[in-house]
Amino acid sequence: MAHPVVPDARYVGDHDVTAEVPLPRAQTPGRRKAVKHAGSRGPLFRGLPSAPVLLGVATMAVTVGGVLYSPAAPTATLAGTVVNDVRPASALSGSGGIATVGSLRTTLSRSGPRDTLGQASESDLVAVAEAQAEERNAALGALAAQAEKQAAKIEENRWFLPTDPVVLTARFGEYGLWASYHTGLDFNGETGDPIHAIANGVVTFAGYDGSYGNKTVVTLEDGTEIWYCHQTTQYVSVGDVVTGDEIIGTIGATGHVTGSHLHVEVRPGGGDPVDPYAAFVAHGVVP
Repeated sequence: MAHPVVPDARYVGDHDVTAEVPLPRAQTPGRRKAVKHAGSRGPLFRGLPSAPVLLGVATMAVTVGGVLYSPAAPTATLAGTVVNDVRPASALSGSGGIATVGSLRTTLSRSGPRDTLGQASESDLVAVAEAQAEERNAALGALAAQAEKQAAKIEENRWFLPTDPVVLTARFGEYGLWASYHTGLDFNGETGDPIHAIANGVVTFAGYDGSYGNKTVVTLEDGTEIWYCHQTTQYVSVGDVVTGDEIIGTIGATGHVTGSHLHVEVRPGGGDPVDPYAAFVAHGVVP
């Protein structure tokens, strides 16, 4: 098709010059030149899957508690329970994946077992408290019985002072008129003053013994021997059971003495003598 020519008047020097200028070509109806779209994928997005693929992945997403979510299924089943309003945990939706059960819309939680103790009835708690109180009372009763038994034993094995009043004239370990050193305590007294048993025991000797004069030996339950020496009279015999504070004889001046008094010795296990003063103190008595 021939294109029309439009004269182009130009001035060149002193003459008008007319030139032929071609008109623009007309566009054919229904055809458009391809233009590269500005929003096409760049290199960064070429690796992402298409929208249908993403939709399929979202359908397979697992929410909290193991419920599968799909846009086509508004409800799901969890162990036979209908779960409504399921919202999947997704970075695309921003949902936290919380689901509710039944019409009460109770939020599913893993802390349920922790509330078991709080569900105990008041009667159960009262029963537990009463049982604990009974155990405590029983334990206290047993301790009280043991304390009473021990107190009775202490009272039974209580020590007493042998004379009244108490006046010490010689102590254990002193040197003087004795062959080596003094082996006991000397209690001053007049001839005929009563002698009291120091503790419970059995008479294992009652007679005369050289420099000790008339001597009575009482053996205690633990084997300790207590010697009462220089007596004028003796009121007990071998085999007699005596109790603390019982009168067993009288003070005298028999044996190797310079005056009337009571000489007392304490011999654990029937062995060598120990300081009677310390033995008295150990048993709660201070001469």
